[in-house]
Amino acid sequence: MEQSKEQPVALAARQGETTAGLDVRLRGVVCRHGRLEAVQGVDLDVAPGDRIALTGTNGSGKTTLLRAVLGLHRQVGGELLVGGRGTRTAAEWAWRRRACAWIPQRPAAGRFPLLARELLASSGAPAEAGDAAERLGVGALADRPLSALSGGQLQRMHLARAVGCVAAGAGVLLADEPTAALDFAGQEEAAELLTGLPVTLLVVTHDRALASRCDRVLEMAAGRLREIA
Repeated sequence: MEQSKEQPVALAARQGETTAGLDVRLRGVVCRHGRLEAVQGVDLDVAPGDRIALTGTNGSGKTTLLRAVLGLHRQVGGELLVGGRGTRTAAEWAWRRRACAWIPQRPAAGRFPLLARELLASSGAPAEAGDAAERLGVGALADRPLSALSGGQLQRMHLARAVGCVAAGAGVLLADEPTAALDFAGQEEAAELLTGLPVTLLVVTHDRALASRCDRVLEMAAGRLREIA
């Protein structure tokens, strides 16, 4: 019997502790690359479950801001809280990594022969991630090394992994150009999946169809943020 497309969302809602999403709060956030300020004094309040699209030209600071929320960018000033928590202690840092799911802009295949199945399992909910991979048309590739997948196939695997992360309890999904390597039909499918998950979504995108599905559209320019829709 064919499974419903809504199944991963329902599973996430049953299993995750943060099913309605987590709030994200930024106050005077500054991100540096050495002496260069890539993000300059950003203030932002994102309510639980909000879907926010970040647009802007390349080099405007969008990816750096997402990486700062995730905790991957360490040259950060100001206040940056997820679910009311910072990353001042090792316990808070570990919690942030569990609370935030991540879809990178250019997914890396890695130097080691990591299998697609192992990537899905790293979500914490391999069954749900595997179901999502089937619906995204890459389930049959689970035993292939990531290095053997095309750009679009690898992106679909990371989308499926994100579904698994949500099912495992992530309350925020950070996605950096998650539809860039997909064809038009794949972009529509990915946009529907991303905006249907019961999480707070912050997505960097040049995809107008994806941005139109979000609650708010913000633009970054020269490290500064403004709301445009």
